[in-house]
Amino acid sequence: ADTLEVADPAVRQKYKDEMKETGLVISSFMMGLLNSNPLASDPRGPAWLQQSIDAAKDLGAKVILVAFFGKGSLLEEDGQLKKADVDVVVERVKAAAPRAQQAGVILALENTLSAKQNIEILERIGHDSVAVYYDVGNSTRMGYDVPAEIRLLKDRVAMLHFKDGPNYLGEGVVKYDPIAAAIKDIGYQGWIVLETSNPSKDGVADAKRNAEFIRKLLGMSSGNS
Repeated sequence: ADTLEVADPAVRQKYKDEMKETGLVISSFMMGLLNSNPLASDPRGPAWLQQSIDAAKDLGAKVILVAFFGKGSLLEEDGQLKKADVDVVVERVKAAAPRAQQAGVILALENTLSAKQNIEILERIGHDSVAVYYDVGNSTRMGYDVPAEIRLLKDRVAMLHFKDGPNYLGEGVVKYDPIAAAIKDIGYQGWIVLETSNPSKDGVADAKRNAEFIRKLLGMSSGNS
């Protein structure tokens, strides 16, 4: 639709009520619709960005995941950037960045690009309110050197996704010890967001298990966040 559901104050109030009741916060939210309605081609994209920024401010979310998967992917099959699409994305994100800055929100690009390709785009946008939402599972699947990428991106990492396909964290193909070392090296202090599966079919139990793995991995005492 022209107007997103999250732009409705009544919808946001429901989230606020749940946040108050549970004590949970909304660390970020994802513009998942951009995977089927790409920012590079949908004329509603700029308005959606504005609506999402305003909603994020109202909900206290500091990061918006701006997604580039599926139809919205910025990669050609040969691994090169889709130049025309990137040109539009740069223009639209650059235009939205001042509004994000005023709202205290980071527009975080998540995609299948390499760190160098992301840096190229960020430098073209040239704004502190635009960064990367780095997914260690996606980057491992793409064959990237994840610890090296994290170190290269440094403070351009706005938030992290941890996942490992159908596996519990630490029991699949993603090598988390070197990733943890890289996270510490860049001084990252933000959220680590679980984008994990449920091998046991008990979502709560599996989330607890994965969260405990992260606490041990990063030397955090249980119960801290």
